[in-house]
Amino acid sequence: MSTTLCFDFGNTRMKCAVFVDGNFSQERVLADDSEDTIRSLIDEYHPDQSILSSVIGHNPAMEELLRQKTHFHKLDHLSKVPVTTPVGKPETIGADRLALVVAAVTLFPGKNNLVIGLGSAVTYNYVNKYREFIGGGISPGMEMRFRSLQAFTARLPLVKADWNFPLAGYDTRTNILSGVILGMAKEIDGIIEAYEEKYDNFNVLLSGGDSAYFTRHLKKKIFADPYLIYKGLYAISAFNQ
Repeated sequence: MSTTLCFDFGNTRMKCAVFVDGNFSQERVLADDSEDTIRSLIDEYHPDQSILSSVIGHNPAMEELLRQKTHFHKLDHLSKVPVTTPVGKPETIGADRLALVVAAVTLFPGKNNLVIGLGSAVTYNYVNKYREFIGGGISPGMEMRFRSLQAFTARLPLVKADWNFPLAGYDTRTNILSGVILGMAKEIDGIIEAYEEKYDNFNVLLSGGDSAYFTRHLKKKIFADPYLIYKGLYAISAFNQ
């Protein structure tokens, strides 16, 4: 039995997924990136491999610990991946975006794919059937929009995300929920339509911690998987062993 730990350190949370014999087993949200936290995961799961995708300034000591105890790989622009990146500055591509497009080509080989990641930011990532990561776009995520309404106005409150709201809000809270969540859903539909005007016949994949708030509001047929980034990380880990 082979176990792989896939670490995803985003702007909001630090998380880890456990894969056993190539199959996703569970997700763990980490309190921090201390050596004690990482060591407890190693002691619990006895991993053979590990991989890290990080877009933050994480604790470098955790990398050394993972190198000592596992076959460790840190995902960056120098990693071997089963896609090409014909963009101007490949070193600026977020590790999370690389993992998403690798997941897409692994799940849907020989297809064009638009992968939408819903986290601290919304990322649009287009990879064609030739496994060329063309690029995409970045816009503010749901939590960022909620916080900006509070931070840049005098009286609007910080609203917590909730899927249950009407089209026409009846108070400040439901007005903000409708404006942010439905506004984002219409943005996503509009971006998909713009890609449809330029590219033919592609899959739309939706992932990220906020995806559950939007699937019911999107008019396009999508493939939704909240663990897509982990599946990309696992594929990259296997590719680099």
